Amino acid sequence: MKKLFTLVLACVLFASSLYAGGFQINENGARAMAMSGAFTGLANDPSAVYFNPAGILQLKGTNFYFGSTLISPSASYTDTKSNVLNMDSQLFTPINFYVTHKLGDQLAVGLGVNNQYGLGTKWDPSSVVRYYAGNTSIKSFFFTPVVAYQWTENLSVSAGLNIVYADVEISKKSPAPIPGYVEPTILMKGNKMGFGFTAGLLYKFSDVFQAGLNYRSQVKLEFAGTATSDPASFYHPLLKTNLPYPNGDITAPLNTPQNVTFGIAFKADPALTLTADFQFVGWSSYDKLAVTFASYDLDLNPANGVQNVSSQDRNYKDTYIIRAGAEYLASEKLAIRGGLLYDKNPVLTEYVDPTLPDANRIGLNLGFGYKLSSKLHVDVSYMYLAFDDRTISGSKPTPALNGGKYKMSAHLFGLNLGFAL
Repeated sequence: MKKLFTLVLACVLFASSLYAGGFQINENGARAMAMSGAFTGLANDPSAVYFNPAGILQLKGTNFYFGSTLISPSASYTDTKSNVLNMDSQLFTPINFYVTHKLGDQLAVGLGVNNQYGLGTKWDPSSVVRYYAGNTSIKSFFFTPVVAYQWTENLSVSAGLNIVYADVEISKKSPAPIPGYVEPTILMKGNKMGFGFTAGLLYKFSDVFQAGLNYRSQVKLEFAGTATSDPASFYHPLLKTNLPYPNGDITAPLNTPQNVTFGIAFKADPALTLTADFQFVGWSSYDKLAVTFASYDLDLNPANGVQNVSSQDRNYKDTYIIRAGAEYLASEKLAIRGGLLYDKNPVLTEYVDPTLPDANRIGLNLGFGYKLSSKLHVDVSYMYLAFDDRTISGSKPTPALNGGKYKMSAHLFGLNLGFAL
């Protein structure tokens, strides 16, 4: 009985899907997205609040920039007998909004609102993965006020606060405690606010070359919520009593990873700008998942004492993203953009599961910008993410899926409007 309920809780993975490469959203502005996100060294539109807030000093007056990214992921699992299970199709629409204002020659302020972690997965509740993954939905909102200061003629510095609200909802099946009984559906819900900070540097070596550095700290989140089961209990024929499934208040402390990004921008000629970024992501902060029930005992044997905590090793590894981008001014009104990125995933093979069948990926980016007037412009972007196939072996969370293979891909479309006062 103890093993059953420990498995139920461990497989719920209350918040693990929030903290993984596939759920970190770096596409927080259509112009930067079209250049593969290689924007830290350029940072010359209002999305610099996210990519490198030191760059907002390059903007004059008051500027607004807002839009959304449409994300359409797909995934499938093929077992050792060549049976294919497709993840349900979903469309996610993270938003971004930025406003900046120049206060004299040396000072600027800005505000950003975006969804830096999100998305979700949905699998058939009757499929082979139903005990490990069902319906996972993640939302996060980052509110980021920043200030930038022109320290010297060539160097600008910045700092800001990340105010974060996140919620998670996960449901999945649990094995029936006795053959022939109904398999219960376990539903977990939780939310939390947390705080972090961001800082940036931008140094202009010349009129054609500059470099930037951006830091985003960890955000500590102690998720709090509830667990419910349907049905809520089952009748044990030997004990002749109703025994509850997991229920009640729960908590799960987790940290988002810190991010350090270095970028350069080079104006090869008046019409062509080349950019490159290297982003370090500190996923090693996610070493385990510990979920605590306030009043539910995982072990129904009184002799073992009260056991309310289930802990699973995650052991994510630090990783990186390499980006390169280009912007070509085809005319006074039209800019053509493109880029390429390589994103190394943080999930070791033995910890891959269907809540996040993550893998190394390559991103191909295209886009354009068009000036509708001297004050108004639009940016459009597209990204195709191609993931490596991931064969499962030695799995700790999902041993029944060993030998199977995950395939993933994603299409992303970005649209932003910008205007200046």
